[in-house]
Amino acid sequence: MLKIAYHTIYTHPLPEKHRFPMIKYELLPKQLLHEGTCTVDNFFEPEIPDSKPILAIHTEEYYKSLIELSLTPKVARKIGFPLSKELVDREVIIADGTIKASEYALQYGIAMNIAGGTHHAYTDHGEAFCLFNDQAIGARYLLEKELVKKVLIVDLDVHQGNGTAEIFKNDPSVFTFSMHGANNYPFKKEKSDLDIALSDRTNDDSYLKALKETLPKLIRDQQPDFIYYLSGVDILNTDKLGKLGCTLKGCEERDRFVLQTCFDHNIPVMCAMGGGYSPDIKIIIEAHANTFRLAQSIFF
Repeated sequence: MLKIAYHTIYTHPLPEKHRFPMIKYELLPKQLLHEGTCTVDNFFEPEIPDSKPILAIHTEEYYKSLIELSLTPKVARKIGFPLSKELVDREVIIADGTIKASEYALQYGIAMNIAGGTHHAYTDHGEAFCLFNDQAIGARYLLEKELVKKVLIVDLDVHQGNGTAEIFKNDPSVFTFSMHGANNYPFKKEKSDLDIALSDRTNDDSYLKALKETLPKLIRDQQPDFIYYLSGVDILNTDKLGKLGCTLKGCEERDRFVLQTCFDHNIPVMCAMGGGYSPDIKIIIEAHANTFRLAQSIFF
């Protein structure tokens, strides 16, 4: 059974006209239920976890400054959300969703988090709507529990996974792969184990060619026994923050290829949704919903 982390706290109130489309976390599960892709049994509710998995990735000083709401204004501005206890609770619950979804993926082959993909969070600070790095927390959790030996992070959000790259830069048990826009945030990139930087307006054919030439070779070379997939839909040509030229069909084919490759190689995969900033919320929901539809059709 496909297990999906979801909590009502994911839809956190933001100031009017804030550019982050928080409403998608309310609409996406409704769409999946309405169309019959999922039932209520597919969803589980994460909780506020013990601090240990978070502190395995983030410094105690940074963690405490968030919990105590004592970040300096300059550091808080980089995050891009108004800081509050409710926001911090949301972020740790998202991390718990990814931890538990990782365990479900080991059981069922795949599991999802309606939110997550907070790949701009570094060891000691957050930025760009990311407070804690949920997939990094999940990966370290699985490794420390000795549930897996080698993790591959496949980050296909349009923005480089800079925080993830920094966190695992000296860790051979995690291979970080980021395929992203060359001329997009972050403007000072970190060094992932493999970075593919795409030019503006890269279309479906070029995007999919790069991915299909890269992922199978990575799996052969790295021999991962677990994959984290960050399936941001900000690669779309309609995205306000994206700059790439992919269509909805191309984004769907990207997800199909990644998930089918995981299935064919019998590698458990945990998916987080990542970014999506198209002005029309219907496009964002449709693109994300495709990922869940494919998970159901390929794995179940």
